[in-house]
Amino acid sequence: MSRPATFVPPSGARAYRLGTARGEFAVIDASAAPGVEAKGTALLLPGFTGSKEDFIALHEPLAAAGYRTVAVDGRGQYETPGPRDDEAPYAQAELARDVLAQVDALTDTPADPPQDRVHLVGHSFGGQVARAAVLLDSTRFRSLTLMASGPAEISPSQQLRVKLLRDALAVMDMAQVWDAIQALEPPEDAADQQDLDAGLDDLEELRQRWLGHSPAQLTAAGRQLCTEPDRVAELAAVPIPFHVLSGERDDTWPVPLLDDMAVRLKAHRTVVRGAEHSPNSDRPLETAEALATFWNRTDRTKYQTK
Repeated sequence: MSRPATFVPPSGARAYRLGTARGEFAVIDASAAPGVEAKGTALLLPGFTGSKEDFIALHEPLAAAGYRTVAVDGRGQYETPGPRDDEAPYAQAELARDVLAQVDALTDTPADPPQDRVHLVGHSFGGQVARAAVLLDSTRFRSLTLMASGPAEISPSQQLRVKLLRDALAVMDMAQVWDAIQALEPPEDAADQQDLDAGLDDLEELRQRWLGHSPAQLTAAGRQLCTEPDRVAELAAVPIPFHVLSGERDDTWPVPLLDDMAVRLKAHRTVVRGAEHSPNSDRPLETAEALATFWNRTDRTKYQTK
């Protein structure tokens, strides 16, 4: 489970509900910093059990680099409502259409002119949703960054963890599952626990986020993570720039697998030192610098195809 440093939006960011043709989505929206040339907009999609707050430490450094960043809770995630007992609205194609609607709400036109297109970033499960959105309609996007998100299904060890969660959700309510997860968590060492208590009010905010998730969304997302096919060849045919970003260690998709995916996509590759599956929270400054560097280079190509 990702652990954002705080649930409080940084200075210059605001939390609100973004109205779209497919409903409202909770977002944190941070504009480019005052006095800095505005370079573009990025839409940030969180991973499995995560939320828009997972990107909270990226907003300020990316604003300083000239980028507006909009992090979103997908349908059924945390503060965006969704059905709690019907998995159909969480089919990957439906979530991809949600992303296209979010982009349309953030830009004046769906596709043109090119400068109105959006840089898309998907973390982990959010990367699979981002990929599906790009394959559905790439004309909305200036680039795609897959952050700690691999070519197909997650590793066998993580599939087992997801299966255990899905089995628990079938027989327990969300509060009971939270208690079971906490009972299985290894104890924090004293220093880590002190930091965690100071930043997250003794896990209460994480608990409230968990309770906000739809059980049907978690079940559907877990199934997708365990069965996702390899669509790299299909994605490689799309004429936008790609970026594969990860930590130097990842148990969900092994780093060599991400290296190979980057080669297959002819993608820019970033490995964030000292980070694991969540470089956005493990090493936010280095991650923001990598994103801005990629976007700056992408923008200089003047939207030429690869």
